[in-house]
Amino acid sequence: MIRAAARRRDADQRDWLLRGTPPPPWVRWPPPLLLAAVVLIQTLTPQTPDLIFLVAAVTPLAALSYGPTATALLGGLVLLLLTLPGLGLGHPGSGDQLTITFIALLSVLFAWVRGRRERQLVMVSTVAEAAQLAVLPPLPDRVGRVRCAGLYQAAQRESLVGGDFFDVRVSAHGVRALVGDVQGHGLAAVGTVAALLGAFREAVIDMAELEGVAARLDRRLVVDSADEEHTELFATAVFLEFPDGSDVVHVLSCGHPAPLLLRGPDVTELSVASGPPLGLGIAGTAPPERLTVPLFPGDRLLALTDGVCEARDATGAFYPLLERLSAMIEADPAVVDDPPALTEQVWSDVLRHAGAVRDDVTMMVFAPERR
Repeated sequence: MIRAAARRRDADQRDWLLRGTPPPPWVRWPPPLLLAAVVLIQTLTPQTPDLIFLVAAVTPLAALSYGPTATALLGGLVLLLLTLPGLGLGHPGSGDQLTITFIALLSVLFAWVRGRRERQLVMVSTVAEAAQLAVLPPLPDRVGRVRCAGLYQAAQRESLVGGDFFDVRVSAHGVRALVGDVQGHGLAAVGTVAALLGAFREAVIDMAELEGVAARLDRRLVVDSADEEHTELFATAVFLEFPDGSDVVHVLSCGHPAPLLLRGPDVTELSVASGPPLGLGIAGTAPPERLTVPLFPGDRLLALTDGVCEARDATGAFYPLLERLSAMIEADPAVVDDPPALTEQVWSDVLRHAGAVRDDVTMMVFAPERR
């Protein structure tokens, strides 16, 4: 449902040389192909200009993708071909052979260092990914009677988790969902995200009212920042509750962008009152005002973080979410019946508008079934 890991792996494949990640499979083909091409050209056209400088490039290219053993074998093959008199592979002198031998030895060393670094990087990345997925695990396509789909994109490309957070849980009072955004983004915000999600998962079980859930998260942030001087720890969040036996949704906002109601071709921002952000110690004494919205067949709810609506183009204009989303649904009304495709279309449109988004982005679509 949340496609952050796959997107990051795609980026690793594209930017492997700059990111230090394992190279894609196609990188293994140039060294043997280059060597075969040089041998073929020299064999078929003995009067061809000396191509020994291309032969010297085989082992450095091999070191980019092969291990030290394979790189050494290719280096040995190059030196063997240079010594075959009938092949006509250039006319290397002793100095040339020593240079190519030295390049081959350096390439073997480079391949060994690169392989060791890649193994360490894979191990660290695997541990980091497991830790981050433990904080923000993938959600199923259905939670209770609510179908879920969404998109999550951390601002830091190396991260699966940033400053946005979300969760959907079944409770004795119905299905409860949370979408929020902590102060800051990136790995520095992961600890706060973990604390808030832990508090939410307990509160949905313990608290009978949605206001009590918000108060529990508010207290969690207050307690976490109490022992740290000059710390202003806060988060915005929107809470949704789909109660059992009733075709309504309860919405509670703590300084967060209001969810959107998708009803046929119409896209409407819910007029939920925005309470103070979490972490100010107010939600427990003066809880935010709850909004109850009746739901009709085919209704969808889109909850998101401000990384979507605050994406700017080159002129500084914000992304016009309501207008662009309405246009998408008008052009293809069936897209509301495919929530994953809907989130992907919105994300692609955001990138077309802004070029690049430097904030965490979360979009969650909820499709409740009627009772």
